[in-house]
Amino acid sequence: MYPNLFSEIQIQELRLKNRLIMAPLYLAWANEGGLVNDVLLEHYQLMAKSGVAMVVVENASVDHPLGSGSNRTLRADTDEAIPGLARLAETIKAEGALACLQINHAGRFAYASEDSLAPSDITTFGRPSRSMTTDEINQVIAQFAAAAGRVKAAGFDMVEVHGGTGYLLSQFFSPRTNQRDDAYGGSLEKRQRLPLEVVEKVQEAVGNMPVGYRFLADELLPDGLQLEDSCRFARKLSERGIAYISVMGGTYESWALPEIIQQCKQPGHMLNLAAGIRKEVQVPVVGAGRIATGALAEEAIVTGKADLIGLARVLWADPQWPEKVRTGREDTINHCKPACGDSCIRMITKVRPALCASWPFEKKKAWRAKLTKPQLSR
Repeated sequence: MYPNLFSEIQIQELRLKNRLIMAPLYLAWANEGGLVNDVLLEHYQLMAKSGVAMVVVENASVDHPLGSGSNRTLRADTDEAIPGLARLAETIKAEGALACLQINHAGRFAYASEDSLAPSDITTFGRPSRSMTTDEINQVIAQFAAAAGRVKAAGFDMVEVHGGTGYLLSQFFSPRTNQRDDAYGGSLEKRQRLPLEVVEKVQEAVGNMPVGYRFLADELLPDGLQLEDSCRFARKLSERGIAYISVMGGTYESWALPEIIQQCKQPGHMLNLAAGIRKEVQVPVVGAGRIATGALAEEAIVTGKADLIGLARVLWADPQWPEKVRTGREDTINHCKPACGDSCIRMITKVRPALCASWPFEKKKAWRAKLTKPQLSR
């Protein structure tokens, strides 16, 4: 079933066995301090065993704690993290999937500092952030490059630069959050300068390793970034040799709006954004957003809305989703249910390890026991 969905695709020098990837999904399962542990290894082993072609591991900070979204965010800012990341990459690849790690700086959404960094002075959920100096901008560029080098040293097949979710790189690109009047703000060309410089230095740091980009196409806010500008930026990324563009919409601020909450419950709610970007670029585009059925995923590939399908909570709710879709057993899928009210996200915002409300009771009980047991760093 679904011959296009389960066909191969080339991303630069790497061949993916099908069009399914695990999109990054932060669950707060790493140790305090952001290091890999056994429960995280078991989780990613299950995700890789699912049959997806590639697993993109949740964001790892390039600067801890100033750039970390929480104290359980993975780290790529220190060589001490490399052994744990290497075990993670090895675990994923042992199950027949390619391994990719996303690297990120949270900017104004970082958890630790009263002096969080942003393109401009801005208040976020009542908390002020300050405008970065040029020296700090150069430091962040260097931190991304150094983190990418660690990703390669750890044995991952690809690295993904996080330019989505309203984190630092998208903060610089957004006209809403970037009010600078220097070389890094103002016109679209200046607002895209930092993410392009980060991509350039990351590419230099990893050589022939493919570099993907998590791409914010629309902030879903009236005064925020919208598709017209993001299409122009996507063309630049394509010209600069990005390996793929993984498209998303919304930020922490827009996702809290009632109309966006309802929109995000709809199947394939971000595919229109992926389709808009795909028309503009010459590289593979990842589409995502509650693509919960094989028919919807196949249709997205056939009609050219996307080249790859990103599964996050869909795959977490049922790691057998790819095989059940492939073999015509979709009626047995344990689906992520919007009716739960995004309980996993609510747990994460309270800095608690997330559990899936759709899991059977015994599975939730088993994983809760694992997560409450002290975990050694790996």
